[in-house]
Amino acid sequence: MKWISTCLLLAVAANVNAATIAVIDSGLDYKHEFITPNLWTNANEIEDRRDNDNNGYQDDVHGWNFAEQNGNIIDYKYIGTFSPDCKKYFDIQGKMFLKKATESEIAWLKAKVQDPAFIKEMGKFGNFVHGTHVAGITIRDSHNKAMGIKLIPTEVKPFLDGLARQKSTNVDRWELLEKAFGALANEQMKLLSDIARFASYHKADVANGSFGTGFANAKMITDNAFKVLFFRKPTAPESDRAAAMFINSLVKAGKDFVGAAPNTLFVFAAGNDGMSNDDYGTSPANIKADNVITVGATYKNEFFAPFSNYGTKMVDIAAPGMLIHAPIPGNDYLEVSGTSQAAPYVANVAAKIKDANPNLKPVEIKKILMGTVDSKGFLKDKVSTGGIVNSERAVVAAEISKTLGVTLAIAKAKFQVRDVQSFSKDDVDAKAVIPMPLTPMFR
Repeated sequence: MKWISTCLLLAVAANVNAATIAVIDSGLDYKHEFITPNLWTNANEIEDRRDNDNNGYQDDVHGWNFAEQNGNIIDYKYIGTFSPDCKKYFDIQGKMFLKKATESEIAWLKAKVQDPAFIKEMGKFGNFVHGTHVAGITIRDSHNKAMGIKLIPTEVKPFLDGLARQKSTNVDRWELLEKAFGALANEQMKLLSDIARFASYHKADVANGSFGTGFANAKMITDNAFKVLFFRKPTAPESDRAAAMFINSLVKAGKDFVGAAPNTLFVFAAGNDGMSNDDYGTSPANIKADNVITVGATYKNEFFAPFSNYGTKMVDIAAPGMLIHAPIPGNDYLEVSGTSQAAPYVANVAAKIKDANPNLKPVEIKKILMGTVDSKGFLKDKVSTGGIVNSERAVVAAEISKTLGVTLAIAKAKFQVRDVQSFSKDDVDAKAVIPMPLTPMFR
C-alpha cells in the first residue's frame, strides 16, 4: 500500500480541488489500474501501525474497513479463486439482453441458475466485485477521488435469539416486534453514523450508497422474526405489515446516519425489486433529507429498467444502470446492471458539480442535479423529477452558479445545453437482465 500512497501524494497536491466520494460498499481494489489514478489518499496518514492523524482509525490511508476494523479495504485472497463461469454468466446475460446469445449459451445459463453451488459462488463473487465496480463508475472521466469504506453486515441471529426469550403471553407481540425492529435498526444505523462521521472527518463531498434493505429482503428477516415470536408463519397481510414496520424503523433511524455528515451529499440506490418505494419502501433509499438523493435505473436514455424501484415521492432522479462496463478486482472489467450502477453515475456528476463550484452545499448540488435533468415521458410516473441526469448541463449550471444564484444558473444552463438524444433504439430483451443485488445491510 505504501507505494500507492507515495505516488499519489503528488496527485493529491496537484489536484487539491478534486471532490472526494466515499464509496460505502463491499470494499474496493485500490491497486486496480483504473482506480489508482483517482484513489483518495489521506495525506496525514502513513501505513506504520500508528494513528498519525489521531482520528481513531489506524492506517486509514485510502479509507477504512468497518467490517474488520482495519485499513484493509479489500481482501485480496479472493482474487483468482472464482470460476470463469461467474463472468461468463454476466457476459451471456448481456448477449441475451441484446438478443445475440446462441441457443447453447441460453441453455447453459438456464442450467447454471439451477445449480446451488453456482448460486452460492455467485453470491460471494457479486459481493466481492460490487464495491470496485461501483467505485469505478464514481470516478469515470473525472478528477473525482474514491475513498474506500467497507460496510460491516449485521448478524440477524442474536436478534432472533432475543425474541425467542420472550415467553410471556401477556405481551402485545406486535408491540414487542416493533420494539425489536427498532432496536435492530438503531444498532445498524449507529454503525452507519460512525461511517458518516468518518467520511465527514475526511471532508467527503459525496457518499455513494449502493447498499440497503429492500422490501423483499426485509420480509426474509421479518417473516423469521414473526415465526419466532408468534410460533407460526405470518399471513400475507401480516408479512407485509411486519416488513413495512422494519423498513420504517430503518428509515426513521437513518436520519441520524445522514445527519452525522451534513456537508456530504448521500446518493442512494433506489433498489432492485421492481417495486414502488412510495408504497413498500427501501432503506436507506427512503430517507428524506436535504443532503440525500435517491436514484432509479434506466437503459441509456431509452427506457426505465424493469428491475428498478420507483416512486414519484421517494425516488428523485434516474440514471443509466443497465449493462454498465466498469472495473472489478484484479485489473479486470465486467458489464453489470442494477440501481447500484445508476447511483454512482449520479455520485460522479455530483462530485463534478462540487469540483466546478466548491462553495456549493449538498442541498444546492441536489437542486442542480434535479433541476437540470432531461425530461422523459417514460419517467413521468417513475421519479419525482420525471427525468434522467444530464451531466454536461449540471456541470455548466455549477460553473454559472459561481456568479449567479443556483436557480438562475439552472435556468441558464437549461437554455445553453440540449437534452442528450437517443439516436437509435436498441432491439433488446429488457427482462433478460437480472441486476446484481445491493450490498446487503443484514445477513
